Amino acid sequence: MKKEVVVIGGGIIGLSSAYYLAKEGHKVTVIDKSDMLDGASYGNAGMIVPSHIIPLAQPGVIHQGIKWLFNTKSPFFIKPSFNFELLNWMFKFYRNSNQQHVDNSVPHLKNLSFLSKELYQELAMKANQFLYEEKGLLMLFKSEKVGEEEIKTAEIAKHFGIEVDILDKAGIQNLEKNTIVNALGAVHYKSDAHLSPNLFMKFLKEELLKMNVQIHNNTEIVNFKLNKKTIKEISTTKGIIKADSFVLAAGSWSSKILSKLGVKLSLLPGKGYSFDVSRTQNLPSVPAILCEGKVAVTPLNATVRFGGTLEITTTNDKKIHLKRLLGIVENIHSFYPDINLQTPTKEKVWTGFRPCTSSGLPIIEQSKKFNNLIISTGHAMMGLSLAPATGKLVSELVSNTKTSIDISAFKIK
Repeated sequence: MKKEVVVIGGGIIGLSSAYYLAKEGHKVTVIDKSDMLDGASYGNAGMIVPSHIIPLAQPGVIHQGIKWLFNTKSPFFIKPSFNFELLNWMFKFYRNSNQQHVDNSVPHLKNLSFLSKELYQELAMKANQFLYEEKGLLMLFKSEKVGEEEIKTAEIAKHFGIEVDILDKAGIQNLEKNTIVNALGAVHYKSDAHLSPNLFMKFLKEELLKMNVQIHNNTEIVNFKLNKKTIKEISTTKGIIKADSFVLAAGSWSSKILSKLGVKLSLLPGKGYSFDVSRTQNLPSVPAILCEGKVAVTPLNATVRFGGTLEITTTNDKKIHLKRLLGIVENIHSFYPDINLQTPTKEKVWTGFRPCTSSGLPIIEQSKKFNNLIISTGHAMMGLSLAPATGKLVSELVSNTKTSIDISAFKIK
C-alpha cells in the first residue's frame, strides 16, 4: 500500500530515505529547519568505508580519550558541562565500550556497510555525477604502537571478508605516487571508495524533484498531533502537514525533536572541521586517514579535502578552536612533508555536527511508542558511508516488507 510519508531532516540520511521511499511509489515530503545548503552532509570527508566495522564505543577508547582531553591540539574533546544529558551519554558510552559490544556489533555494521556500497555502485552506474571512485583507503601510521593496533583491526576485517593489504614505507609510496608520504606503514583497505559530498547531495535533490518529492526548507517543527500510538500530523512554522508515516532523520537535532514525543534518545553532536585545498601542488591522490591525529584526506577532483576532530558539545557551539585546527595542519605536514600548507582562516573552514549515540551505532528502527514513526539517526562520522543502505531500510520499514539485512542491532538502547 502506497503511503504519504513525511521525512523530518534534509541531510544525507533524510534525502536518501526520501529517494528510496519515492522509488517505491510513496508520496514523500521532506522538511528541514535549515536552508539545506550546509551541514555534515556537505562538509564531511566523502568516504565510503566498509572497512569501518568497529563501533565508536570500543575497549581503550575511554583511556585514549582521557589522554587527549589534556592536549589542546588533539582530535577529541568533550566540552565540560554538568548537563544531565552529557553525563548520561558518557556513562552509557563507557558501559558500551567493551569487547562483547564490539563482537556483537561488527557483523551488523559490516552488512550495513556493504549494502551501502552496493547501492552506491548502482547509483554511480546510473549517473556518476558525484565523482564516485574506488581507490581504497590508506590508514597511515607513524609509530609501531599505532601500527600494531591498526594491523589488529585489519585482521578482524580480513576475517569478515574485507580486502586488506599491509604496506611498508615502500609499498605506500608505490600506491601514492603524487607526493612523499612520511609514515612507518599503512593498512590499505581495498574495498573502500569516495565521492564528492556536495555533488552527491546535488544529485539526490535533482532525483527527488524528478520523482515529485516536495522539499520544504527553513521549516521548523512546532509540535505533533497524536492519537494514542499514532502521529496524525505535525504543526510547523509554515503550517500543518498530515501523513500516514513519519521518518525522523534529523541528525544531531533528533533527540530534541523526539523529546516532543516523549521518546528518549541518548545522542549528542560531535563537532568536526574540514577545509579544501586546491591542487596547485603535489597533493595526495589516494584517500587516507592519518591515524595518530585522526585526520581524513580525500582527493576531490580539483581539490583535496582535509577533515578532523570530534568535539562532543551542543548544537549551539559553532566556535572554531584554532589550536585544534592547527593540530590538523601539523598532522598533515608531519605525514606529507612536501605539502606547503598554511593554517586556513576561519572563513575557509567548514564546521558541523555529526550525531553520536552512546552505543556508537546508528539507529534504524520502527518506534516502539508510535506505530507510524521510523527513527533513523546517530550515524556519527559514517553518515555518508551508510546513507543509501539506511534509506533503503527505512523504505522497507515504511512499506512493511522484509528488510534487506538484520537491523536488530540498530535500536535505541
